[in-house]
Amino acid sequence: MHMADALISPVVGGAMWAATAGLATYAAKKVQQDIDDRKIPLMGVLGAFVFAAQMINFTIPATGSSGHLGGGLLLAILLGPYAAFLTIASVLTIQALFFADGGLLALGCNIFNLGFFPCFIAYPFIYKPLAGKQLTQGRLCLAAVLAAVISLQLGAFSVVLDTVFSGISNLPFSAFVILMQPIHLAIGLVEGLVTAAVILFVAKEAPEILTKTAQGQRLGNIAVKPVLVTLLIAAMITGGALSWFASNSPDGLEWSIASVTGTDELEAPDGIHGILAGLQEKIAFLPDYNFKQEEQPVATEANAHETPAWPSVDTGTSVAGIAGSLLTLIFAFAIGKGLQRFAKQP
Repeated sequence: MHMADALISPVVGGAMWAATAGLATYAAKKVQQDIDDRKIPLMGVLGAFVFAAQMINFTIPATGSSGHLGGGLLLAILLGPYAAFLTIASVLTIQALFFADGGLLALGCNIFNLGFFPCFIAYPFIYKPLAGKQLTQGRLCLAAVLAAVISLQLGAFSVVLDTVFSGISNLPFSAFVILMQPIHLAIGLVEGLVTAAVILFVAKEAPEILTKTAQGQRLGNIAVKPVLVTLLIAAMITGGALSWFASNSPDGLEWSIASVTGTDELEAPDGIHGILAGLQEKIAFLPDYNFKQEEQPVATEANAHETPAWPSVDTGTSVAGIAGSLLTLIFAFAIGKGLQRFAKQP
């Protein structure tokens, strides 16, 4: 659900940048009230895990489409909504800057759609009431799945609104929304199950993380090392090797666009779009999660319909997965550390 700049007008992109910046400022102030030495590394490692997990596109059967973990809800459950919003913003910023995943003009939209709805709507109004204070496995799973489905539905609908209000892609509202909502319902179900699996692991290893986070308390002296080590190892394995097994099918957004327009990619207008595209091309050292290609292979009748190899064992993908996870870890950790130091200043 990473929007490209070709979908967004400068007015909508600027407005969503402003809204996202306001939310990030508000979240940063709230994080300063309860951040401690345990939450800071948790932000970094969870950010790395979500980055790596987003590289795994899973096939949606009988659709020709695929989906991937959003991660905002998982972060909110384990970090609280405010630290989670800053962490998912870190993930998406690293993806856009260094891997050209999602446009720079659309970055505000992407952070809002993948951060605001799971962190500030699905988590406090759906997950927390359903999970309750008694952390039983059944209630945790039900709450995670339902909250993930609703947050993805809201995020997908927001993508449609951002696109239609921009008015530069000629995607009709009715046809676009009819495709976007059902495909993201399926993606939301899978995300809910993955989220539930991670939560159950944390509930077994360090249940205090869930209870204290739900109550908005500092983690204090909770032993988070087993969780940190396991998730960091999982991030490295996922980004470095499991990313080879990602589905070759287009994701839900790309599939919906192609189903309406008949083409996988839309052309962006000149002006600010071209400037930002050029800037992104210069910054992104591993575009599309692989080494830069000096020359694109010429399409021929023989290879036009060639099916990509699966699994795609590729050194470039592995480097991108590990490098991106580490960059996200450092960025999210630095945000947490900076907020902690600023909070201690008189």
